[in-house]
Amino acid sequence: MMLRSLVLTFLVIFSINLAAVDYSTPMGRVKDTTDRVISILKNNSLDREERWEQIAALIYEGFDFRSMSQSVLATQWKRATEEERKKFTEFFSQYIEATYRSKIEAYRNQKIIYKDEVIKGNLVVVETVIMAGDIEIPVNYKLRNNEGSWYAYDVVVEGVSLVANYRSTFAAIVKNEGMDGLMSNIQRRIDRYKEESENNENAESLARNLWRCFDKARFRDALPLLSDDSVAVWPNT
Repeated sequence: MMLRSLVLTFLVIFSINLAAVDYSTPMGRVKDTTDRVISILKNNSLDREERWEQIAALIYEGFDFRSMSQSVLATQWKRATEEERKKFTEFFSQYIEATYRSKIEAYRNQKIIYKDEVIKGNLVVVETVIMAGDIEIPVNYKLRNNEGSWYAYDVVVEGVSLVANYRSTFAAIVKNEGMDGLMSNIQRRIDRYKEESENNENAESLARNLWRCFDKARFRDALPLLSDDSVAVWPNT
């Protein structure tokens, strides 16, 4: 679970599309966008909502959600009406955003190693490794060239495709409940993630307010007396 959360952080980090960056090569896109999103995450002048508003507004520019949606639905895409395709693409993009929000906010200065890029016409695989301490997590980004810019249409983590994983999950729902059932299922997932995010934000706000009530200097002086092994992490106020 920890590794999955760590990887999901970088899926969103990659997705951001900002102006004046090197998109002439797929590797250049991955490197530049990663650096710029990390800069946003470290910008202490932004509060939690402001930071996420900037990220959320840009997520949609980095992923080719229509291609991803078509791949995820597979044969069901051909059977779906144009209205159903449009609605699923909208719901799926919202689901990705809601799913990744808590993951990107958990970023803790992990290191990324850029290894290679394999180009086949308009398609390319950018190979990277995320370093989490002594743990190496291979992450391959699949991109497509659309009118001179590169967009992600799949991410493969330790050999497991993001698109294939969702395809398997959603296919079972469509089989049992149809497209309407799938839409309802995704909406419930989105609502659940939003509720969890709001609860986390409320808990963090409460912790900050309580912390402001402490005599911080005396509390820090007293903490080592409680345990020789104590490691304190102080809230950002």
